[in-house]
Amino acid sequence: MEFLINSAHAAGGQQQGDPLSFLIMIGVFFAIMYFMIIRPQSKRAKEHKALLDALSKGDEVVTNGGLLGKITQLDENFITMKVADGVEVQVQRQAIAAVMPKGTMKKK
Repeated sequence: MEFLINSAHAAGGQQQGDPLSFLIMIGVFFAIMYFMIIRPQSKRAKEHKALLDALSKGDEVVTNGGLLGKITQLDENFITMKVADGVEVQVQRQAIAAVMPKGTMKKK
């Protein structure tokens, strides 16, 4: 058993690394976090804001809850959607997930 203790003792105590390499490693880690998490999320937020700004009366949209409807009125914060004949609902602008192609809502 003594041969294990001697080799561990011979390796010495703690070895300190180069502070420059530590800073480079931190910089690389931050760059990876930026390109994999922060940048795509901000890009998605910009695209969603552009989608909300481009909404107009008559657009067919889907909400985050999956409700499909045609926009009948636009307000600064709310949208009124017609989801069926005689049925209109009011939702927040932020609840709009996507704009669907014209003709998605078909009459039966």
